[in-house]
Amino acid sequence: MPEDLSSNPFVVWFRSVAPYVNLFRGKTFLVAFGGKAIAGQLARTLAYDVNLLAALGVRLVLVHGARPQIEKLLRERGLESVYHGNYRVTDAAALGCVIDAVGRIYVEIEALLSQGLADTPMANSTIRVVGGNFITAKPVGVVDGVDLQYSGQVRKIDGEGIRAQLALGNIVLLSCIASSRTGEIFNLPMEEVAETVATELLADKLIFLTDSRGASDIDRVLLKELTVEGAQRLISIGDWLSADLKRYLPPAVRASRAGVGRVHLIGYGEDGALLRELFTHDGVGTVITREALEQLREARPDDIGGLVALIEPLEEIGALVRRSRELLEREINRFSVVEHDGMIVGCAALYPYGEDQAELACLAVHAHYRRWGYGALLMKRIEARARAVGVRSLFVLTTVTSHWFKERGFAVRSVDDLPVEKRLVYNLQRRSSVLVKDL
Repeated sequence: MPEDLSSNPFVVWFRSVAPYVNLFRGKTFLVAFGGKAIAGQLARTLAYDVNLLAALGVRLVLVHGARPQIEKLLRERGLESVYHGNYRVTDAAALGCVIDAVGRIYVEIEALLSQGLADTPMANSTIRVVGGNFITAKPVGVVDGVDLQYSGQVRKIDGEGIRAQLALGNIVLLSCIASSRTGEIFNLPMEEVAETVATELLADKLIFLTDSRGASDIDRVLLKELTVEGAQRLISIGDWLSADLKRYLPPAVRASRAGVGRVHLIGYGEDGALLRELFTHDGVGTVITREALEQLREARPDDIGGLVALIEPLEEIGALVRRSRELLEREINRFSVVEHDGMIVGCAALYPYGEDQAELACLAVHAHYRRWGYGALLMKRIEARARAVGVRSLFVLTTVTSHWFKERGFAVRSVDDLPVEKRLVYNLQRRSSVLVKDL
């Protein structure tokens, strides 16, 4: 879609999110957050954003924790907070604090999702929030000689029951406590609940709201994308990571490996972070995938629609020569593409002329991805394909990007330097610059 069809920012933005609305409808997202997120100033607006996702047809499971609220109750009752590894040592007195804190937060979340005042984003909305005994727990037992008592692990998830509620349009709200088959109550790590539920449902997205913008490198630079291998390496060396990330990264990796579509790590301290992560090209946090989101490959017939959407705006402004859909179908084997998260964001084509000359044509990159270096990546791909078939010089015709090609080793030549077949069809009205690079 051409980006300059409207000068109204709202219209441009609204159109830009339409592909995501279509993509997300009917998909299952699990949003997990600790007690710090729900205690923050943005808890109300988070409820607004969850309501919007539900209104767009997303099937939602919410999993909440209560660590700071439990700590507060323990202090008020004069009890000590004891941990062994990632588990709280939960005796009978501590379990009482867990039940009280979790119960209070659960009711608060229900209240937030029940808002409907006329001057709020939730006006005229009706959200049904359901809970239940969807999780069966088991005791952790004795670890390294320490009896963790009422600290538990997930034994079983009632995936069928959760799916039935989601199919009815209900939001499923789960907490970090669950009962065992013997009727005992256990305190579970929130992130473990989120991981196991997302894995059981094969959720399309597992989203952790954290105390930082997302995962970062040692220089505190945000890592927008990580494969599971990259995330695993970060776990082993990332001493600089926040407390939440140290807890959430391991289950994020396990969930991704187990079949969850995407795992997102985003900050709860920024208003609208959830929507910006899901409905913008670049997002605001870190996404973890089993494989790299970026894929450079040869084009296939099923890429035609994506190619048309990519090059049409550039044809409209005269930056590219028009190509019909039929022509693209006939010449699809000449194209290489960059695919990012299932979307064609860049393309280039190779047209051989004779034994040792070829044209680099239709080099195009989506406006949102031009700063990512995809243009140079595609150029190198075409050069490699040309060398593989014995081409010794590559030429390009361009009206607006001659300097870009000059910076990458192309030299300005005349029309007379083109192959005879190309000279015969050279468009004198376009007056394209001719640039050649020896391979």
